[in-house]
Amino acid sequence: MKMKWTATLLAAATGLAYGQSSVTLYGIVDTGVSYYNNATSHGGTTVGMPFLTGEVPSRWGLKGTEDLGGGFKTFFVLESGFQPGTGALNYGGRLFGRQANVGISSDYGSLTLGRQMNMTMYALANADIIGPSIHSLSNLDSYLPNARSDNAIGYMGKFHGVTVGGTYSFGRDAAGPAGPSATNCGGQVPGNYLACKQYTALLAYDSASFGVATSYDLLRGGAGASAPLNNSAYTDARNIVDGYVIFGPVKVGAGWIRRNQSAATHLQTDIFFGGATYFVTPAFSLDGQGSRYLQRTSGDLNNASSTLLVARANYLLSKRTTVYTSFGYMFNSSKAANTVAAGGTIGTGENQAGVMVGLQQRF
Repeated sequence: MKMKWTATLLAAATGLAYGQSSVTLYGIVDTGVSYYNNATSHGGTTVGMPFLTGEVPSRWGLKGTEDLGGGFKTFFVLESGFQPGTGALNYGGRLFGRQANVGISSDYGSLTLGRQMNMTMYALANADIIGPSIHSLSNLDSYLPNARSDNAIGYMGKFHGVTVGGTYSFGRDAAGPAGPSATNCGGQVPGNYLACKQYTALLAYDSASFGVATSYDLLRGGAGASAPLNNSAYTDARNIVDGYVIFGPVKVGAGWIRRNQSAATHLQTDIFFGGATYFVTPAFSLDGQGSRYLQRTSGDLNNASSTLLVARANYLLSKRTTVYTSFGYMFNSSKAANTVAAGGTIGTGENQAGVMVGLQQRF
């Protein structure tokens, strides 16, 4: 009898310790050959493998869930970004620079702890047709495809089509400076509570045929962080309002991004974007997007402006493999120097064309 009770207790304990769970290995490898002109002051061209991204950034990751019962689940995500051309790590050289978090979810939403995508990323996800591509909004604001927060507490809940979410970071970026996603602003400085804090918030609505979203994102500076946010009194704020509609095989998205950076000098930028995707067949799609960038520094209303036009074609060889080609053209004003390609170079006031042919495999 004693052995029977012992076995029963062990089985019950095992059931409590190991609920229904799963762990998934996943990833994307995306690269190809790119070209862009006016890469030097003498109008030189560049041909080679892209430095930062293809159609989307390459990554691999592990994610898992465990059912705790009563509608509650725990989860974790470890996600690493890398450069296929060299094997180097992106995101400031971090092994899990894209995401590294753990959390708990229920019908009331999810609570996430650790490095995570913040609400700026979610606000753009549905309306930005081109996404974090080599020719994209990232060339007008490099923060947008890197909208992640270290040391963060995040909440997101979805209720009958309405999504509410927010993040609070004790120290928004502990790595760097190395690349656009690392700013060496670890925060949690004794005696300076504001240093490197970050707050983001999201309100969105999605249905089968349309959706709208708005977000707010405030970054604070800190001593020793990358300029210009090298003081905790300095801030960098972004507001996003965007939306999309779907008409059969066509999806149209548009939005506005306002940025206000208050540092040694004040910087204000506006990005207006609009684009569409057309599925010619389930395997073949065409994308197009136009973006207008306006920059004003310390009250100069004619400081700099750029216009980016992007066209892209995608063909699915299988459910996991895509071939694509992307074309972008950046028109810069006499004071602007925005590149057409992520990680590229250009002279001030120069226009630039870029082309990429790529191969993407998902697993």
